[in-house]
Amino acid sequence: MSSQRVFVILGPYGSGKTEVAVNLAGMLARTGRHTALADMDIVNPYFRSREKEVIFKAAGIRLIAPDRATWAADLPAVSPEIFSVIQDDSLTGVLDVGGDKGSVVLAAFSEALRRLGPAVWYVINQTRLGAQSPQAALEQLRLTETRARLPVTALINNTHLLGETTSGIIMAGAEYSRKLSSLSGLPLIFHGIEESLASAIQLPEPIFPLTLLMKRPWE
Repeated sequence: MSSQRVFVILGPYGSGKTEVAVNLAGMLARTGRHTALADMDIVNPYFRSREKEVIFKAAGIRLIAPDRATWAADLPAVSPEIFSVIQDDSLTGVLDVGGDKGSVVLAAFSEALRRLGPAVWYVINQTRLGAQSPQAALEQLRLTETRARLPVTALINNTHLLGETTSGIIMAGAEYSRKLSSLSGLPLIFHGIEESLASAIQLPEPIFPLTLLMKRPWE
């Protein structure tokens, strides 16, 4: 991970990609990197990383997001500040990209991003609708690559069922993700697991304990 400067986090709606992106940005900032989190979700009105601006500021993370006046709107626009992630060699950028259809926004930046050799990580949640089999997940992954015009470089298992997540659900998701890894030829680099459950889970792959920040509006 130390050789990467730009991290692109992709995943279907409901995969928990924003939670992964937010935690990744926090981890990078704690290692002393000058870190920016770019909120590129133009589709989903909930679970947007831009809603945690105060937390990012306290952590020394620069937030790149659409103008505040449009935060509550679903407008097909991203902040032009995204170019600073591409152009500023001193900046480590985490791009939180929208769900199934939101990945199309990356196409405008794909050529410039490819020159940087970014880490393009695809987040998996076995419990989401449409993820009934590893084969179905692979089809969705390839469609996302086509829309984004960027090849995925690795997989992240973030299987959860919100507050009803159990160790059994996590273990089943881990096995599901290994099958997808085998089908796709992509490495499974870590499992994102909520921190209160992570200590009780043992897996052969690395575990990334997640602090849950992207809660539902009524929580």
